[in-house]
Amino acid sequence: MFNKSSFTKPNDTITRKDVRTVPASGVTITTQPLPDLTTKAAMQAAEAPQPVIPTPAPVAAAPAPENSTSEARLIVGPDVKLKGAEILDCDTLVVEGRVEATMDSRVIRIAEQGSYTGKVSIDIAEIHGIFEGELTARSQLIIHATGRVSGKIRYGKLVIDEGGELSGDINTLNERPLPQKARSSEGVPALAAVGA
Repeated sequence: MFNKSSFTKPNDTITRKDVRTVPASGVTITTQPLPDLTTKAAMQAAEAPQPVIPTPAPVAAAPAPENSTSEARLIVGPDVKLKGAEILDCDTLVVEGRVEATMDSRVIRIAEQGSYTGKVSIDIAEIHGIFEGELTARSQLIIHATGRVSGKIRYGKLVIDEGGELSGDINTLNERPLPQKARSSEGVPALAAVGA
């Protein structure tokens, strides 16, 4: 009654034209051309059950907690030398190598083997290594036992561990400069004894 050759020619491929979208996933599935079913082996292969491969549902990004903040952090490693830079928009600078730069930020941490030369305006400065230059610590300056700070130093609060060194033009941000009489050479040894 029907001749198979009247429907298709032996080398024709049969394609399905349906394209569908899986609801609630946004995944579009397009079917591939059907195999040529002219041989008995191809017909048996087509009739064999095909494995079902599940389509993964898209993963929605978890919303960030409202109180989380992303911190811009720059770490200068132990063997790194950074010279002639102006460091901006950095929340925390960790210096393990050598830095010669200017910086206006929140926190600077100089590791024991680190050194910083330049001008810094910062909220909190924590010094284990060496700082030379102009340092303004608006909130707190912390000098650990291995820390050495020298230059023009301004601070809100000062903490110096035993063994830490501080020298240069030193003054607080909150108070007016000491009167000339209080700046006599007698006050300097006492300051050196506290830092030594």
